[in-house]
Amino acid sequence: MSYGESAKRRDRHDIVVEILRSALDGKVKTHIMYKAKLSYAQLNEYLPLLIEKGFIENVTVKHRKQYRKIFKTTFKGMKFLENFESVNKLWTFATESF
Repeated sequence: MSYGESAKRRDRHDIVVEILRSALDGKVKTHIMYKAKLSYAQLNEYLPLLIEKGFIENVTVKHRKQYRKIFKTTFKGMKFLENFESVNKLWTFATESF
């Protein structure tokens, strides 16, 4: 495998963005973990911080006669995603000029 996007080590911002994207429609912990490609320990490190900062909310929903806890990206989390993507586009454009 050549060194590229898939081999690149992700920084904290990239991980946060993946978690927020994964939880846009509301997901259980394991779905976020797999979609964001995180270990259980990593997810448990990030989720409390994102909840505390107001980027994700923990909601209880009824699903097939059972109550489940899901994690959903908040409006503040969506704004973070929009701003992050805008900065990424600007950075990409700026670095292409070199």
